[in-house]
This record gives sequence, C-alpha cells and structure tokens, in this order.
Amino acid sequence: MAISFMRVDDRIIHGQIIIRWSTEFPCDGIIAVNDEAATNPVVKAALKAASTKKTLIYTYSQFLEKMEQAVNSEKKYFLITKEPGTMAKILTDSRFRPEKKLLNVGPQSAKSGTVSVNRNADITQADMEAYERIHQAGYQIEFQLVPDVTKVEWGSIREKLMK
Repeated sequence: MAISFMRVDDRIIHGQIIIRWSTEFPCDGIIAVNDEAATNPVVKAALKAASTKKTLIYTYSQFLEKMEQAVNSEKKYFLITKEPGTMAKILTDSRFRPEKKLLNVGPQSAKSGTVSVNRNADITQADMEAYERIHQAGYQIEFQLVPDVTKVEWGSIREKLMK
C-alpha cells in the first residue's frame, strides 16, 4: 500500500476524491484514518459506499499497526484524514515514508475561530499549528479543492497566519 497521495478533507471520502483526484493520481485504493469513522458502523459503511476503490478505514492506532505495510506495498493508496492534527501525527512519524512529501488540503468547514485560507478551506489556530509541524517536517502543503482550481501553498501564507 505505497502512499501516492495524501489529503486532509473534512468530508473524508466523496465524489471529488473518487472522480477527480484518483484520475489525477491513479490509485488502487484509499486509506482513511479517522477514529470516529472507523468505530461507527454507519459512517464506515457510508464512506465505503462512496468509493469505487478498495477502501480501508482505520483508527489512528490501527493505521500505526499497518503503516509499515502501507508504505512498502507495490499498490498505490491515497491516505486521507479528516483532521490536520491526525495527519501531522502520521507525517511526523519517522517510520512514515510516502512517495512524495506533498500534502493536499481540501474542504475544511468554517467554524468559530477559523481563518479562510482558500475557497472552502477555513482553519483554526490548532490546524495552523498542525500544518506548521507538517511543514517543518519537510512537506509541501497545498490547499486545493480539485486539480484544476487555484491552489494556495502553506509556505506562502504561513508567516502571515502564524503570528
């Protein structure tokens, strides 16, 4: 399960992932890491139903158990988390070695205390701290809903946001 594409998306698995991103970055399947989705049979079933690919939904702990297998497989998988904090824990783990050090960020819904970074990408202070940890670990972070829309790079906005 080599990791060929990584994304933070508060909807986890949906049409943009299956139709647009998997066309841009062909994959054999999707690995979603979210404790709530992995332990809720209704949410888990809905996410699997939204996918036309092999879909694995793990808790963070379950993913840690499978991580070495994931990064060493000949098959290509997307890695998706709902929260930036979960992705930061994964990407800063020294055992995690993806194909590329590129993180795509999709929809992050506006809520109290968020700052807009790009269309449908609103982040909290805790999110900013998670993205900064990822950036400091050597990853390029791009906020982009779908491949053909404008992207905003964390490296170009971080200093303005991280006051």
